[in-house]
Amino acid sequence: MDGSFHEWFEQRGPKGCLMNLVDDATATTLAAIGAEETIWTAAGVLRSWIERYGVPVALYTDWKTVYVKEATEQQLLRGEAATTQFGGMCQRLGIRIIAANSPQAKGRVERNHGTHQDRLVKKLRRKKIRTYEGANAYLKGEYLPDHNRRFAHAAASPEDYHHKKPSRAALDEVFRLETDRVIGNDWVVRYENRFLQVNRHGNHQAPAKGKVTVCEWQDGRLEIRYRGQKVLWEEIAERPQRPEADQHHKVAMPSCGIPPKASHPWKQRYDGMPDQSLAKHQIRGSEIVLATPCATP
Repeated sequence: MDGSFHEWFEQRGPKGCLMNLVDDATATTLAAIGAEETIWTAAGVLRSWIERYGVPVALYTDWKTVYVKEATEQQLLRGEAATTQFGGMCQRLGIRIIAANSPQAKGRVERNHGTHQDRLVKKLRRKKIRTYEGANAYLKGEYLPDHNRRFAHAAASPEDYHHKKPSRAALDEVFRLETDRVIGNDWVVRYENRFLQVNRHGNHQAPAKGKVTVCEWQDGRLEIRYRGQKVLWEEIAERPQRPEADQHHKVAMPSCGIPPKASHPWKQRYDGMPDQSLAKHQIRGSEIVLATPCATP
């Protein structure tokens, strides 16, 4: 799998990236055009391949961060492997990613790029196609079937090592972004500058400071899962403010601006206060009112 940036529409439309997937055994090709070599473009081509042929054993890619990334120092110390979102999708399918160390190592797909940059550009010009949507419809309906009839060949071995194609529902669970987050004390999860208020009640309640997974699909749909179970939530415009302290628990300080002396009872320990200091208190019914430490001018 590899992406090829080229002026596919020449001067009629934007520059784009052809995401190209080629079978190493038969040279069968599947491709799609998008603006960039993104996770969703790569995932869309891989899913189309799986729906048609089954799950491949491995993918040969380059070292772009879409596919693989190097582990950080902390991950190395913990013995963890660095995984991209696309790599996580492949892991859930049991697909191994093999990263090539040079363009020459991906010779088959690189030669395939050259063929498309010649033939596909001319055919898109003849069809007067200038958008990604129009190009992908043409690729699927005409160009790729004709290309595979011309250039694909029989495999050296009749055995097909593709794994069985999962159901559509199973593929939906695979092709999604997964991001770990922690629920705040206010039961809010922050995700991509958005505030997701988790329901504190009901089934599968997630506790504050609990670790959850935010799942996002290509269409923008979101789910929050705690220990594999969905939790209820709603998006809020801003994070709730902390409630102010109860006014009845606030201690009123003297407003005169004169601090009490070191000998004043407020500065003494309770167990060290002399008994006669109680004489400075005024009793009104059942209330004890402390005399103010402020001096009268």
